Amino acid sequence: MIHRTTNRTLNDNKQGDNTMTASNKVAMVTGAGSGVGRACALGLMKAGFAVVLAGRRADKLQETADAGKAFGTSLVVPADMTDPDSIAALFAKTTETFGRLDVLFNNAGIGAPPVAFEDVTVAQWKAVVDTNLTAPFLLAGHAARRMSTRHGGSGGVIVNVSSIAARLGSGGQYVDYAASKAGLDALTKGLADEVAAEGVRVVSVRPGLVDTAIHGKGGEPDRAIRLADRIPMRRAGTAREIARTILWLLSGDASYITGTTIDVSGGR
Repeated sequence: MIHRTTNRTLNDNKQGDNTMTASNKVAMVTGAGSGVGRACALGLMKAGFAVVLAGRRADKLQETADAGKAFGTSLVVPADMTDPDSIAALFAKTTETFGRLDVLFNNAGIGAPPVAFEDVTVAQWKAVVDTNLTAPFLLAGHAARRMSTRHGGSGGVIVNVSSIAARLGSGGQYVDYAASKAGLDALTKGLADEVAAEGVRVVSVRPGLVDTAIHGKGGEPDRAIRLADRIPMRRAGTAREIARTILWLLSGDASYITGTTIDVSGGR
């Protein structure tokens, strides 16, 4: 179902020499059903983007669509980010509905129960890497081919969600998760270098400890509260704080930023 309302602009967003007026721009947000994904999707809708809300749970995506229907346009597309055919169908539906894509927010990801590296099973490793690294690889490839001026696109922005774990390694807890996110940082830099002259910016954001539902899904619902004292700012971040950074990176104010990763981690 598509929800439509009047569109506005996002800080006169520009990609190189292309003015990014949100009145006719399209963004795709994966993992849009909760947390940072939902916060960014709502921010983009408020700014006037038509937003494709992608993720596994149609009910959660619909909640995001309903929350934003008063001020934005959205399209709910349930998709399995570990299935290449499902990802291809997601992009086909986006093209069929809107005819273009200008922003990809590669947000969908999973954690895993904290265990020592020697106890990580092959099945757990594969599940984490498939979702956190292979899926963004597939999504970014589809997006870049549509955005690139070399392929007839008008430019765009890809923002990948990494983690401070990529820098810390997370020994004794989440080495599998950290490794998947470190790979995503490398993917960000490599792809950015390839498409920078084709009107496409690619950046990565490394959140630190953020109070979202991902901790509960990994078996530690109280993790954000329990570990807050380890952060120099002595608190966990919020989904809205991470979203604000991402929305800035998508705006014209960040038009000369590509191929880099920004820590949003409270000083850690």
